[in-house]
This record gives sequence, structure tokens and C-alpha cells, in this order.
Amino acid sequence: MSNESHSASYAAAGVNIEAGYEGVKLMKKHVERTFVPGVLGGLGGFGGLFAPNMTGMKEPVLVSGTDGVGTKQRVAQLMDKHDTVGIDCVAMCVNDIVCCGAKPLFFLDYIAIGKNEPEKVASLVSGVAEGCVQAGCALIGGETAEHPGTMQPDDYDLAGFSVGIVDKDKVLDRNAMRPGDIVIALPSGGLHSNGFSLVRKVFDIEHADLGRVVPELGLPLGEALLTPTRIYVKPVLAALRAAEIRGISHITGGGFYENIPRCVPDGLTARIEKAAIRTPAIFGLIARLGNIPERDMFNTFNMGVGMSAVVRREDADRALNALRENGVDAYVIGEMAEGEKKIEIV
Repeated sequence: MSNESHSASYAAAGVNIEAGYEGVKLMKKHVERTFVPGVLGGLGGFGGLFAPNMTGMKEPVLVSGTDGVGTKQRVAQLMDKHDTVGIDCVAMCVNDIVCCGAKPLFFLDYIAIGKNEPEKVASLVSGVAEGCVQAGCALIGGETAEHPGTMQPDDYDLAGFSVGIVDKDKVLDRNAMRPGDIVIALPSGGLHSNGFSLVRKVFDIEHADLGRVVPELGLPLGEALLTPTRIYVKPVLAALRAAEIRGISHITGGGFYENIPRCVPDGLTARIEKAAIRTPAIFGLIARLGNIPERDMFNTFNMGVGMSAVVRREDADRALNALRENGVDAYVIGEMAEGEKKIEIV
């Protein structure tokens, strides 16, 4: 990367090349935290290189996932706190990948920003790096694009994608599900990264005092809203080694009603016991302040369940123990029954 690169004309148009170089320098220490075996080279190339270890695999399958943080990042912008939404960005991708039974290998991010402030960009990347460390994957590349005139100086949009790998015969097959299989809940850390258009409306976020401690929550509103999405990769991979898991759902936009049926085959219904669900206070607060019907809450938010897994009844205890031994206080919320392909919350 040449120190001689400079364009006065480009700078006059609003793009600061030198700020981009400074951002790369500041983020380097964060990126290097994520390096795992398989990473080739470092920052600055035209592509991120990764050599996967496929020892013992008969038919390796690559699994990819892409997503962004969504309007949750508006809360980060209002609070001028940018070091956690990167965790959300990684989580939204790698949690999807592990639903197939795959292990994420690497991640790349993309930041579109109104004005390139190196410290802010480095803070965003620090969160991405932390998410990668939690997921056990490497941050091997990315892009920061300055968009003067099309974005406000303080605005940014963070997105990314990840690639994982799984042996073909270990890809989760929902057709193996049977009536009587157990549905396990993996608790969320709160709202995660979905439903924030509704959340921002309920709390009138542009005018709210985000530093005010909310009695029902026991912490400031902004802090509660920015609680990062939990990354379930390592606990789920441990559970997959310990038990026969037949389906996994990442509970994101669309809540229970949209996401749980995605891993359910024809002829089965996921019957969920509402009384068993451990729902954090933030959801009750949103429902009350927004006068939101219960059905809409379950069709918008995770309601305290960030991920669900369907496991063979005989393996339920082994799956629960593996998840708990890896830091997830998993519990049973229902079972599979014969019927139309859907979810019933009873």
C-alpha cells in the first residue's frame, strides 16, 4: 500500500483516501485476533485467501450466509457507540450457517459510510473481529466505501458474509424428524438484530433518552437495545457431536412463526408450550408501550429464544448437557407432532 497515494480532486469530492489507509492500520490488530489455521496472507490484497482443512471429510460442502445489522445500527449511531454492532453482523451470518450443521471458516465485511472516520471504522471492525472470535472463524477481508452526497456524514451501513464447511452426510436433514422429537430453546440475549423498525417506532428512538435507566430492564434503554446477538456456533457444534439433532432454526425476522417451520418437513407440526418460554422483560415492555398483540410479538421478535433445535427424544438430555457445558442454558419448549407443516404456540 503506497504512502504516495493521494488525490486532491477526489478529496474535494468528499472521499479521503488517506483516512481509508489509516482505518486499515487501526483495524489490523483486531483482524489479527481472528486468524485461525487456514488463513493465508494478511490485509491489503485483492482477495481473502483461506485453505480449509478437509481431513477426514468424504464429500465437503461449502455453506454460505450473508446479512447485515439492519436498523439496529441507528441506535449505535445515536449513542455514538460502534463496537458491538459488528458482533450482530457476524452472528446473523454464522448462526444461519450452523443451522445446516456447518462450521464457519471465514468472514468478510462491507462498510458503507458517509464520511470515513478511521477511529469509527476501526471500532466497527473491532466488533466484527469479536464476533469472529466467538464463532471461531477468521476475518480475512472486507471493504470500506465512503459515500459522500448519498449518505449523511455520520451514517453507515454494515453488512457481511461468511462461508462454512460440512461433510455432505452430516448436513442436517429435516426429513429425519419424527413425531415425539423434542424442541429445545437456546436463549437469546434480548432483541438481537430483528424488529428494530418497530422497536424504533415504539420507543420514538430519535427523541428518546437512551441513557435513561429503565426500571423494568435495570439498565439504560440504549444499552438494552444494543445488547449483541448471541453467537451459537461453538455450543451447537458441540451438541451436534453429542446428539442426533434433526433440525435447527435461527429465530430472526419473522419470529417463531416464520423461522421454526423452515426446518419442519411436511406432515409435522412444531407444538410449542408458551408457558415454557423464558421471555426477557424487554419484550413485555415493547408489547405494552406499543400495544402490540401477542401474535404479532411472536411473529416479529425472538421472544427470548435465539435459536431452536429439534432433537431425537432419546438424545434430548445429551444435547441439553452439551449446550449447557458450552455456556448456553438450553431448555425444552415443545415437541413435534403429526399434522400440517406449521408451528402451534399453545
